[in-house]
Amino acid sequence: MSLIKSSEEIELIRESALLVSKTLGMLAKEIKPGISTLKLDSLAENFIRDNDAEPGFLGLYDFPNTLCVSPNDQVVHGIPNEKEIENGDILSIDCGVLKNGYFGDHAYTFEVGEVESNVKQLLTVAKESLYLGIQQFKSGNRVGDVGFAIQNHNELNGYGVVRELVGHGIGKEMHEKPEMPNYGRKGTGKKFKDGMVVAIEPMINLGTSRINQLNDGWTILTKDGKPSVHFEHNIAIIDGKPRLLSTFDYIYESLGINSNEEDPFKD
Repeated sequence: MSLIKSSEEIELIRESALLVSKTLGMLAKEIKPGISTLKLDSLAENFIRDNDAEPGFLGLYDFPNTLCVSPNDQVVHGIPNEKEIENGDILSIDCGVLKNGYFGDHAYTFEVGEVESNVKQLLTVAKESLYLGIQQFKSGNRVGDVGFAIQNHNELNGYGVVRELVGHGIGKEMHEKPEMPNYGRKGTGKKFKDGMVVAIEPMINLGTSRINQLNDGWTILTKDGKPSVHFEHNIAIIDGKPRLLSTFDYIYESLGINSNEEDPFKD
């Protein structure tokens, strides 16, 4: 697939990305102790279909559900099940949408009730690193500039940056070139140009960067059993600058949070 998208294509990707954003905003109201991740999955599938789109993950590479839901020490690709979430959990939800032939795909890690202070700090730093990475996604920069910004911020705070799983280009396919690692060296890798659209998605562990995979073939866990968080946005380069196609504003509206973190990246 072409790395460069037309303005019309970017708007179609934005439409799909914003439906993911609205889906996560809807789920934010439902996430509380006692609800199962399978119930959240059902709510998301119905919401997406009611908005004239298809779940982007369901059946992709044979994945069995609409959402990847990864609590606590699960990094990504958790399969929804009947287990109820509990007070003090964190819950990473990754969602994809296919609408009008184009994908949207992003993620947010939610707090369930009262979360421990060290986990709150992990959430804060990891989300900060997402926007530091987005700042570097501009014409003339390279893949390594984004990865370095994310890696440096997290490692300075003592956190593990997952190496085996990376961000990616997005468009007519869920996963397109270029790969977007959350680590790297400045000035290395693919050079960015206007019209490129990617998913930047730090996956950051409280402890070691090392991971394991469950026998289900999907669920990724931290090797030391400590919590992991995951944040993801879809971004296009327009007039040389990074512009968000997705937003966490619907989540923040549901949770009563005031934030201006996205303002530098809006049209």
